[in-house]
Amino acid sequence: MKALVTGGAGFIGSHLVDHLVTEGIEVVVVDNLSMGKLTNIKHRNQVKIHIEDVQNQQFMQQLLQTERFDYIYFLAAVASVADSIERPAETHLTNHTAVLSMLEYIRQSKLPLKQFLFTSSAAVYGNLPELPKRENSQVDPLSPYAIDKYATERYVLAYGKLYDLPTVCVRFFNVYGPRQNPSSPYSGVLSILTDCLSQERPFTLYGDGLQTRDFIYISDVIQAIWLITTNQVQQQVFNVANGRELSLMTIIKAYEKIAGRQLKVRSTVSRTGEVKRSVANINKLIKLGYSTQWSLEAGLCQYWKGVQHAGS
Repeated sequence: MKALVTGGAGFIGSHLVDHLVTEGIEVVVVDNLSMGKLTNIKHRNQVKIHIEDVQNQQFMQQLLQTERFDYIYFLAAVASVADSIERPAETHLTNHTAVLSMLEYIRQSKLPLKQFLFTSSAAVYGNLPELPKRENSQVDPLSPYAIDKYATERYVLAYGKLYDLPTVCVRFFNVYGPRQNPSSPYSGVLSILTDCLSQERPFTLYGDGLQTRDFIYISDVIQAIWLITTNQVQQQVFNVANGRELSLMTIIKAYEKIAGRQLKVRSTVSRTGEVKRSVANINKLIKLGYSTQWSLEAGLCQYWKGVQHAGS
């Protein structure tokens, strides 16, 4: 079995690559290293790595033709809402065009495939009042990033149905854990919180801190993806989350307790396009056999231990 992971040197991608290797799958990574690092990949001596951009259609098509992948996991993305607002046309090329180009080449070339998994985002739901968010909930994408993710989902599912391709989409909620880069503008809030606590630097709080999120530890994300792969699910969308709504202030208090430190907080106005409340319904995933292995407290403890170990 052979798998392609685009964005495989990034935070989530590298954890997925490591898992696939342990499952005995031959893995090929494509990553331009704009956010990822080769050192993120634990088993990199067992992985074929191409430092290349997914926008390079000629390269990607040649790779697909040569390698004949069984599984394709499309994680490459410009994953910042703020960046997509600043550079909508440029981020669109990675977040939408690159995926569509790959699907079209697979279709035209009639490449055999067991699964094409596209990673979308909870950002597609926007600020609509219905909670928890179900996969069939109304969507209201508020930023170019969220719009691209939703539009690409629609293409991925339509290609599955129209051309009999084994496609599936996952909507990540707020993923955290080791290998997040806190200095990156794309980084999640927990990564930035961890860095501020560790370095005793002030944390910039946007808004009142009452905005809520559904945080999921990286190991549970990999569990979810692997369940979707092994169940050979097709032409569906899955929320990948914990199913628990927590405010940012609640998170800060819990993390201060775990770290045994008080966070210095600097408050400022809310960010444009930011979602106020977010929590997922994960019943579809549970039906596949998913169960959350990591509570927020356990995940934060593990994350903090790793940071302290790396710093010592």
